[in-house]
Amino acid sequence: MAKLLNDDEIVAALTKLPYWKREGDSLERTAELASFPQAIQVVNRVAEIAESADHHPDIDIRWRTLTFRLSTHSAGGLTEKDVSLATEIDGVVDAL
Repeated sequence: MAKLLNDDEIVAALTKLPYWKREGDSLERTAELASFPQAIQVVNRVAEIAESADHHPDIDIRWRTLTFRLSTHSAGGLTEKDVSLATEIDGVVDAL
């Protein structure tokens, strides 16, 4: 099982993830894309990465606005898996 991050580790991680915020036991980011097809392109790429990592975010799609929520449910909170996937998601969004 993945090790839970303590508060100091979460704060340190968030300094490297400027688009993310902590919401309870989750990390959350909202991104607005230029179009609906572009938003779906991001979702599809994130799905590939998440499947490969066997770590899946919650994704809310509202037209061209995406909200990602990350938490390691099996560990009961935030782990390095969430920080790593947040970094990957930033790379996908930034690439567009």
